[in-house]
Amino acid sequence: MRVLGIDCGTERTGYGVIETDGRDHRLVASGVIRTDPREPLRLRLLEIGNGLRRVIGEHSPDEAAVEGVFHALNVKSALTLAHARGVALYAVAEAGLKLGEYSPLEVKNSVVGYGRAEKKQVQFMVQSLLKLPERLESEDASDAVAVAICHATQTVRAGMGVCR
Repeated sequence: MRVLGIDCGTERTGYGVIETDGRDHRLVASGVIRTDPREPLRLRLLEIGNGLRRVIGEHSPDEAAVEGVFHALNVKSALTLAHARGVALYAVAEAGLKLGEYSPLEVKNSVVGYGRAEKKQVQFMVQSLLKLPERLESEDASDAVAVAICHATQTVRAGMGVCR
């Protein structure tokens, strides 16, 4: 199974594509869709959508996963993030992919074994689980790969029935 993980953000949207049987994972691709914070939000969202379409077209994932909405202290930041997440959900739906949604706590528990893990711990475990020679350079890409790994392991545990 090929899984696309997405770590939503309006300046940096991380993506990671893995090939997996639910237990063993292999990195196919990872990266970051970067936008210019000086651009209007609508143009940044368009760039994110186009970038995700490109990734989906190039790597043909079977399923996708994103982090669910979480509570934020800054309402404006939360709303802006929700816009980027909406674009990601749209791109996934447009491609006809099954979708898994996981809280940051679920992702960290699945990958690190501790729900309050720091980003560096997530990067280290992604490197270890994928048997990579070094950590992924971007925390955003590493977080996206962690979302994909979480989806793969959760899907196997649930008997392939976790997607929405």
